[in-house]
Amino acid sequence: MIAGRAFRRKTWWGALALLAACGTRDRFVFPVENPGDGEGPITEITHPAAADTAVTEGDPLIIQGRSYDADGVDTVYIAVGGINQGFPPILGEGKDTVEFAAQLSTIGHSGATVIVQAFGVDRLGQQGSLVSRQIHIE
Repeated sequence: MIAGRAFRRKTWWGALALLAACGTRDRFVFPVENPGDGEGPITEITHPAAADTAVTEGDPLIIQGRSYDADGVDTVYIAVGGINQGFPPILGEGKDTVEFAAQLSTIGHSGATVIVQAFGVDRLGQQGSLVSRQIHIE
């Protein structure tokens, strides 16, 4: 009976010491082998190459470009302003470079000025800078 009581006391004090020691530490810290570069993907629009472009209504217009990041590209977003058209996000699946192409409809938009913007997000959730093109539909 005395041996059992001594065992319980030792167990009690051991548990109390363990709880006190754990209370001084907020969380476990694990080493990170590749913390990333702290920046999001670089995105380029290669077509149209000029920042300000004019096209004729009815002509097909393909927006082309790429987004790249050593941490891996998760998603590329293309936004269109000035006309009612949009594109779904392009999944990069962690590739270093993601090429993209999207067809912009110019039919029925004579006189409109369209702003096309694109940016990427890497696998770590860091958003890259925005790149844009202004397109005048004549």
